[in-house]
Amino acid sequence: MSVLDAHPPLEVEDTTRTRLLRLVAATGPTTAPALADRLGLTRAGVRRHLAELLEDGYIAEHEVSRAAEPARRGRPAKHYVVTGRGHSVLPTGYAQIASQAIGYLAQVAGPDGVERFAQDRAAQIEERYGPTLRAAGDTPTARADALASLLAKDGYAASARPVDGTATLQLCQGNCPVQDVAAQFPQLCEAETAAFSRLLGVHVQRLATIAGGGHVCTTNIPLTPTTSRTEGATA
Repeated sequence: MSVLDAHPPLEVEDTTRTRLLRLVAATGPTTAPALADRLGLTRAGVRRHLAELLEDGYIAEHEVSRAAEPARRGRPAKHYVVTGRGHSVLPTGYAQIASQAIGYLAQVAGPDGVERFAQDRAAQIEERYGPTLRAAGDTPTARADALASLLAKDGYAASARPVDGTATLQLCQGNCPVQDVAAQFPQLCEAETAAFSRLLGVHVQRLATIAGGGHVCTTNIPLTPTTSRTEGATA
């Protein structure tokens, strides 16, 4: 029996541990003090819960370079990210239906069927998100913030963050409702990335995915428009 198997599964309910896990997914790599401030808890209490999540394999320590942190005395603060085990217990509203649909298409229609499904799903994202992004304005920053909010409501624990010293943002998705399916069928991630480009009006680049083994899905967004939005995103 492994160390992970020796511990009971995390109950996904509104407990402090679960709220911490969701917040680490949404904001990681993050620290105990930052989490304590966000949740209004003591740092000692948060560290105790983080130690339990760490021991049970739901989070892991993540090395952050000193250059990326504000200058301070003493040892650098520990940063945490959600592991694959942690992602597996986070809410995944679309996982079951996506698994069924992709599995069926892969059996009866092969790769072409999966590709058509991925493109159709991307088109639905554009149709649903388009009105809100258009209302947000024409700047990539405003649209990225709107996109992150919509993704967060759909269970992706998303946020848009500026990258210091560059004219770019990073769209971070701390949870992936279809990560197991996307790991087998990367067409889903590729089509989604293309949809983000069309919605934002810039050429975005997917730097990492949870399905590919990353702790978060990271998409680089330039702040200078470089592409034309499609009819589906602007109509």
